[in-house]
Amino acid sequence: MIEDFLKEYAKLIVEFPDKIQVQKINLEDNIIELIIFVDKVDTGKLIGKNGKMINAIKTVVSAYKVKDLTSYRVTVKPID
Repeated sequence: MIEDFLKEYAKLIVEFPDKIQVQKINLEDNIIELIIFVDKVDTGKLIGKNGKMINAIKTVVSAYKVKDLTSYRVTVKPID
């Protein structure tokens, strides 16, 4: 569910929304890493100036912890 939110939200920001992929990796008990793969051109847009955009995304995702007691780590990586 949170992966779908990230994908749809990222589509609103980037130039190439059809290239977005979100991968979910279980790291430990109650810790999940969410990796957003975007086109190289879009990495800067998703991170934002001084990291403001990605920090806002992380804030929204961390609020999801209230629902399922899981901590999330969000990473943006370019598609080669």
